[in-house]
Amino acid sequence: MLSKPEDFAALQGEGTVRSHPLLVVRIRRTGLEETRFGLSTGRKLGGAVVRNRVRRRLREALRAMAPSFQPGWDVLIIARPPVIGADFQALAGALQNLLRRGGVLGGRTAS
Repeated sequence: MLSKPEDFAALQGEGTVRSHPLLVVRIRRTGLEETRFGLSTGRKLGGAVVRNRVRRRLREALRAMAPSFQPGWDVLIIARPPVIGADFQALAGALQNLLRRGGVLGGRTAS
């Protein structure tokens, strides 16, 4: 997982953005052997209980997709307020779509 402020700042400055009504994904190519993720759940989503639930659901969706990740990416997933009412299948589908479009899933790379 991404945790250092400089990692988030690099994504903000150099990252490619893909968006969906439920989520926004910032993606940046790195030279690392692993793909790292960061989750952002702002206060617009609700209280701590709601934000933690959204993070748990996102982590579970990522866990299911983990074998398909291409190495060498930093990914920041930003939750939008409609994600609260979305079922898990819609959330996982949106995340998979965004990661595939960004090149993190499958063999395609983003430029």
